[in-house]
Amino acid sequence: MGFVDSLLGITGFGIGIPIGLFLGFFIFIYFEPRYVQKEMEIVSKSFEELASSSIIDLLPDLPLWLMSPDYERVDWFNKFIQDMWPYFDKAACGIIKSSAEATFAEYIGRFRIKTIYFEHLTLGNLAPKIQGVKAQESKENELILDLALRWAGNADIVLAIKLLSLQFTVQPDIRLPNIGLDKGDFEIFCTYIPMFFEHCSFVDGKGLQPKIDFGLRVMGGDIMSIPGLYHIVQEIVARQVAKLYLWPQTYEIDILDDSIGATKKPVGIIHVKVVRAKKLLDMDFLSTSDPYVKLSLTGERLSKKTTIKMNNLNPEWNENFKMIVKEPETQVLQLQLYDWEKVGAHDYLGMQIVPLNILVPYEKKEFNLDLRNSMDPNDPHNKKPRGQITVHVTFVPFLEDSKKFSGSFDNNGNSKNESLSGTGLLLVTVVEAEDVEGKTHNNPYATIIFRGDKKKTKSIKKTRHPYWNEEFQFVLDDAPVKDIIHVEVMSNRRRIGFTFKESLGYVDINLADVVYNGYINEKYHLINSRYGVIHLDIRWKVI
Repeated sequence: MGFVDSLLGITGFGIGIPIGLFLGFFIFIYFEPRYVQKEMEIVSKSFEELASSSIIDLLPDLPLWLMSPDYERVDWFNKFIQDMWPYFDKAACGIIKSSAEATFAEYIGRFRIKTIYFEHLTLGNLAPKIQGVKAQESKENELILDLALRWAGNADIVLAIKLLSLQFTVQPDIRLPNIGLDKGDFEIFCTYIPMFFEHCSFVDGKGLQPKIDFGLRVMGGDIMSIPGLYHIVQEIVARQVAKLYLWPQTYEIDILDDSIGATKKPVGIIHVKVVRAKKLLDMDFLSTSDPYVKLSLTGERLSKKTTIKMNNLNPEWNENFKMIVKEPETQVLQLQLYDWEKVGAHDYLGMQIVPLNILVPYEKKEFNLDLRNSMDPNDPHNKKPRGQITVHVTFVPFLEDSKKFSGSFDNNGNSKNESLSGTGLLLVTVVEAEDVEGKTHNNPYATIIFRGDKKKTKSIKKTRHPYWNEEFQFVLDDAPVKDIIHVEVMSNRRRIGFTFKESLGYVDINLADVVYNGYINEKYHLINSRYGVIHLDIRWKVI
């Protein structure tokens, strides 16, 4: 009986266990738990229909635009990055390959290495994602963005090395599960917006210590599995990445060429002395010509004129002029001579040009130029003698731009003394005004009065918040340390042939701070205005 009982017990246990598992599995499938049904319902719903508690359960990391309301969502930009990522991957890998060729060439022939090349190189198909963007306000002419960037890359890199007669592959397995740049970690400074950028500066800093899972396969085997080697390589790679990632770094990236789209800024001044002219054409019937010279720079609307020399075919002027230069590599000084007429149009006598790129900074150069009818080499009128003109031209760059044009220029002087001496350029930019209101009308424009010279912006109709962003230039022989510039916002209206003007407020600014500091960029409360404010950018450049 003992044997039979043992046999029956074993048989019952063997049969009961499968039957129990089968019945349990059937009950589990038939009576599905409610929380599983709830999760399935959640997944089938759209994101907008989900409750906040469900979103918290689904998302492992909350996006920054949800935790910080001042961050904006940029789904459209992420879509753009996702669509452009294959092309960026191709371009970036091409740059990496071309840059690595010089490094590989240094090792070929050494250590018995015959060839080194990338057998496979790609950054993967996972594009970075921006979780949020925050725009920062600034008085400067720039756009500052705080980005929250995350990238889980799946780069695939295979490096082939031929050593003696044996060729093997090295495959770095770099896994970046989560690179995060939190609030304030990533800023983009763009000088010109919204579309044409001269350059962008990327400032990267304040991050955490990077964590990189680094693998290295040789001939199909991962040598990082060797005890102790993984930690040594991991520390070296993390340290090299930290040098680029942790400390504040500034990267200048040229988006457009300097000659395209970007607004040109003054870089210096040319001093032109119109000395004399001789053997000019006689355009008058009963008397000789009354010549004068018109000077201008290509790309500029403003021009300057000499005095008129009455009844003189060999005039001498000895007059000096100063003109602002923005592009010394491409701009040309144009000299046009005319015969002054009291009635009617002035008769044309001839012209000549002086390219600025042939000038050496700080070096005065004399030109004796034969006058021509035009600069067209096929113009038949150029064969006719028109006389000659003599000019002295000197290009003097601003101190801050001197190194661009003269490598031997050495600035050893005191910057404060330099700002107080010599010729300089005062740049006044009237950016905008806010809350300016007249008693009867609001067509605001701004007037600038400095040393008796008066300039004004365009008039903007029917607004209390005009935006001008107009720049005015004053070439001065000495620093305006004791000068005051007067800026006033006016409004005018024409009715029945009469113009009615009204002052909306003014401000007087002492320029001493501009001279000592180089520039000011501030908003000033207008005097005689209740809430009016004007935004001015004033800069002083010394040559």
